[in-house]
Amino acid sequence: MLKRCGIGQLLLYDYDKVELANMNGLFFRPDQVGMIKTDAAVQTLSHTNPDVVLESYTLNIATFKGFETYMSSLKNKSFCPSKQGSDVDLVLSRVDNYEARIAVNQACNELNQAWLESGRVNEPQILLISS
Repeated sequence: MLKRCGIGQLLLYDYDKVELANMNGLFFRPDQVGMIKTDAAVQTLSHTNPDVVLESYTLNIATFKGFETYMSSLKNKSFCPSKQGSDVDLVLSRVDNYEARIAVNQACNELNQAWLESGRVNEPQILLISS
């Protein structure tokens, strides 16, 4: 929906591959089974609005190297050099494990970054996280 609304840029992070189980509720297609999720997402979303820039990161943000790359991408000043803290307006998170949620939380806290969590670990939940 953000792509259809014309948001300027989306940064996508994941390291899993598309599985048939992902067909319910996500925008993946059966012919994308086996693809890295971020590659499949870019493939699907690139046709929606060509004016929106998509950056794809195939990494696990819960690892040391993945977290460093994640933090670096959030602090990228190429879009708005005068902005303080994070260059990203909002982090939208839909993770399914505790480690990734902790990594997002840590990054957003360090950068004083607004964060919307919509994933689930044990129970479905929607939380608005702000500092």
